[in-house]
Amino acid sequence: MHRHIEWDDPGSASVSKLFANDHHGHARIGNGDILSARYRGKIVRVEVEAYREEDAVSIGKVVAILDAKGNRLKGMDKLDIGDIVRLPDDKRAFEKREDND
Repeated sequence: MHRHIEWDDPGSASVSKLFANDHHGHARIGNGDILSARYRGKIVRVEVEAYREEDAVSIGKVVAILDAKGNRLKGMDKLDIGDIVRLPDDKRAFEKREDND
């Protein structure tokens, strides 16, 4: 069973919005791919185990949780490394971290 997550809106970092008019640069999602999303301000990486094209949803395991500076976390709130989650395409986000200058 998967853990239900209310993903953050990716806003300007939205993968779907970037490729809405240009599908040539947007690769198909497959098993083993690593996708990113936002959850409560953190970056979450999900390794895809299955993709449901009819729902535009990836199902996979959380493999990393990072704060804005790239520091790795073991878990937070209701999400931990190893949890199985559903990640809708419209919640996928490009990673953006603060520089440590």
